[in-house]
Amino acid sequence: MSALTNGIALTGLARAMVNHGWLSEADAESVGKRASQSGDAFVTELVRSKRFKAEQIAEFAAVSFGYPFVDLNALDTDSLPQGLLDPRLMQKRRVAALYQRGSKLYIGISDPTQLQALDEVKFQTGQAVEPVVVEDDKLGKLIDKMGQAADNALAVLNAEELNLDFADEDAPQQQDTGGIEIDDAPVVRYLQKIMLDAINAGASDIHFEPYEKFYRIRYRRDGILYEVAQPPMAIKDKVASRIKVLSRLDIAEKRVPQDGRMKMVLSKTRAIDFRVSSLPTLYGEKIVMRILDPTSAQLGIEALGYEPWQKEILLNAVQRPYGMVLVTGPTGSGKTVSLYTCLNILNKPDVNISTAEDPAEIQLPGINQVNVNDRAGLTFSAALKSFLRQDPDVIMVGEIRDLETADIAIKAAQTGHMVMSTLHTNDAPGTLTRLLNMGVAPFNVASSVILITAQRLGRRLCNCKQPADIPQEALLAAGFTPEQLDGSWKPYKPVGCEICGGTGYKGRVGIYQVMPITDAMTRIILKGGNESDIADQARREGVLDLRQAGLLKVKAGLTSLEEVEAVTNM
Repeated sequence: MSALTNGIALTGLARAMVNHGWLSEADAESVGKRASQSGDAFVTELVRSKRFKAEQIAEFAAVSFGYPFVDLNALDTDSLPQGLLDPRLMQKRRVAALYQRGSKLYIGISDPTQLQALDEVKFQTGQAVEPVVVEDDKLGKLIDKMGQAADNALAVLNAEELNLDFADEDAPQQQDTGGIEIDDAPVVRYLQKIMLDAINAGASDIHFEPYEKFYRIRYRRDGILYEVAQPPMAIKDKVASRIKVLSRLDIAEKRVPQDGRMKMVLSKTRAIDFRVSSLPTLYGEKIVMRILDPTSAQLGIEALGYEPWQKEILLNAVQRPYGMVLVTGPTGSGKTVSLYTCLNILNKPDVNISTAEDPAEIQLPGINQVNVNDRAGLTFSAALKSFLRQDPDVIMVGEIRDLETADIAIKAAQTGHMVMSTLHTNDAPGTLTRLLNMGVAPFNVASSVILITAQRLGRRLCNCKQPADIPQEALLAAGFTPEQLDGSWKPYKPVGCEICGGTGYKGRVGIYQVMPITDAMTRIILKGGNESDIADQARREGVLDLRQAGLLKVKAGLTSLEEVEAVTNM
């Protein structure tokens, strides 16, 4: 029996039950499908179907996979380890901490083949995990009880219990490490769990949002916001204060927006940076934390999703001794990661690289990074002027926002420096006209810009995807050519399984328009051509626009047509 049947990812336990004759393939498929639709585990749905008792399934799993079996009724649940696992992780992955000995944690689980659940527990606790098979119905009751206890612990906190002493905690923050210290205060532990869960879930942002009658926390995962918790209103100010202290913000100032950053050390080899923004709202401060994983800039250009010929064009451009390379796209489209990836390629002992950013999102050894500070007079243009006196080879400007910055960057590109930067425009041709509209002379644009990349991020289909029955007329209307619809491939659609959390998508894939500035385009710019003229010339030269590049991802089965139409709505 295959691991993926009718789009439903069957667990190892389901396969074992089929192989031992406990279930037929059709029954396993049916139970797996209902479990996927309801969002429950396979074992939970199997118990609900009343085909087997929970005890029978647990004993079978223990014997089949060689794990110990424990009756939860024989344990004193009040003496079980508390606070080790986040209640949301316990509910989502159906696990509970049963016993802790040294650095080893024994985890109760009804399906020991759920390796992802065990990995998440290991990641969150930092301990070696040993699975213990338990009955699913009793496990569910235990999880509910432990979750209720955690909620009550937060709900009953009063002002005295929440009055944390930040003075001692703030002292280590003056050191260069900037790490988060462990504190026993309930709110501090709760915040750490929220941050760890966000990292574990692959979220890009955490939103702490106060409203009149409730307080909610949301994660942005794969570009979509999901609500993950509604903690008690009583903790909203203390959570905001804790975040602001760690980010070196002024906790007494609640009337104006503030920006800062913090670092969370997960291990000796891995640390996660958070960019923090506070915003005064009607009912308190909204805090948004952008999760900045340094490893994202070290994945290599192959992981970004460029087509082979696009990658070759980009690498040829950034490795030239001088000129300007611009990356454009909306906020959250991956521009910074693309620039950092290029900088990593150029980061060699014989190359002097300087960057001006607002702020520096990912810290890269070997690169001189500067945070702009408008209040102190350290603007992008001021930083650029200073860079030119620092004997640079490569300069990266976080964003070209005004004519002064654009002029200095262009002059640097014309005088023997490789300059990289970003602009907020819809596509590559629009970037050239944006520079002209800012007041940059056409001959300066034509003589400095050598490549423009426009990009978007689309959600990547999970392995549970299924072929989609889309009429040929709809595919043609979306932008496919008749030659592309040769019958050798099929589009896919999202389905949803336990791995992707029922969304049908897991991770993201880049969609790129890579437009080198050719002699023909240079002549159009010098003659005063507009965005449409440049786009027509790019099309004649074989440059794919964002929609066409996205359709190639659909053809490759990486994403769905609906997703491409959503992110490349031209």
